[in-house]
Amino acid sequence: MSIVKKTYLINIEIYLEIEVIEQGYVSILNEKIHSFGKMAGIQLEPTAVVIDFKNEAKLIPGLIDVHIHGAAGADVMDGTKESLLTLASYLPSEGTTSFLATTMTHTEEAIEQSLGTIAEYMNIQKPEDGAEMLGVHLEGPFISESHAGAQPAIAIMAPEVPLFKRWQTISGNQIKLVTLAPEKAGATELIRYLKDTDVVASVGHSNARYEEVVAEVENGLSHVTHLYNAMSGFHHREPGVVGAAFLHPNLMVEVIADGIHVHPQAIDMAYQQKGKDGIILITDSIRAKSLEDGVYLLGGQDVYVHGKKATLKDGTLAGSTLRMRDAIANFMEFTGCSLQESVQMASLNPAKQLGLDHLKGSIAEGKDADLVVLDNRNEVRMTICRGMVVFQRDKDGEIY
Repeated sequence: MSIVKKTYLINIEIYLEIEVIEQGYVSILNEKIHSFGKMAGIQLEPTAVVIDFKNEAKLIPGLIDVHIHGAAGADVMDGTKESLLTLASYLPSEGTTSFLATTMTHTEEAIEQSLGTIAEYMNIQKPEDGAEMLGVHLEGPFISESHAGAQPAIAIMAPEVPLFKRWQTISGNQIKLVTLAPEKAGATELIRYLKDTDVVASVGHSNARYEEVVAEVENGLSHVTHLYNAMSGFHHREPGVVGAAFLHPNLMVEVIADGIHVHPQAIDMAYQQKGKDGIILITDSIRAKSLEDGVYLLGGQDVYVHGKKATLKDGTLAGSTLRMRDAIANFMEFTGCSLQESVQMASLNPAKQLGLDHLKGSIAEGKDADLVVLDNRNEVRMTICRGMVVFQRDKDGEIY
């Protein structure tokens, strides 16, 4: 039998849910957080692995991206295990330790191919592969033609419980979140079914009126996909999806904090309305993330990437190239919130929304050892997925 050594991360600033420990330590054993506390009085076991950060780094919980299509040349809709592994192995470089593989509006065949491949991948994924896939975010095809955004309108379908049941079976019951337009015929029945089966129902790519959203909140709607984008906006005579999101505390909202999808002041407005407990930071990134400017495929469509902006040929925004690490930094800049609050929106909040906060989302004894070490500039220095170091960067920025 092999001996599993305990690992200590020492002399590091630790960001807990409600406090920050200066000059602290965390110990890891069997993929779990074993203990944590102040360095004063600690007795290191002689056989343990010790990583000393010399009080020059911060430790935060691993980030959870519930809305990501791709990165590093890979896309969930490729429908291959190779693409899923590419995505998982890249994500720790930006501090993401787990994610929902996000599909998009496409043909039934393409969606089913992706869902089947995801089911196979989730049965074989390992900590050393990188970020853990927690399941599927089914974005579309049950959406509004008038707010399709970069989703191919030709492939939009009506919400149907039997169809969703088939897809859930193909996925191995791994669909955890569904984006839909609640004003569509059949949406009410599906939202109720999602609630009954513990799947998060989200309003997105929707032209719903305020009253339509509120009615579906009563039926189980609890999430808003990329707030402001691809939805009916706020008007003083028709508050729309945005108004419903602001006024109903049981609606958790996603935000793409790249400064492109949403104006910084609109992000600040969302923060003032929803607070640190009502927002989830996402990337909504596509395969072009981490790659050079150029033309890339998204759902069979050409996407033109220039700088940090990705658009269809007609200028429609088509996902992002945002890193989760940058989402945290940008949100702090746009709102003036603390690092602790921004991290909560990218870790604990998504964990709670998925019902996984007993395992992930914060630094606590018994939780998965999903941890990220930041340097003094809040750049990712090390990422640990379920107790295994899967990404490291030295002080000069060199990856090893």
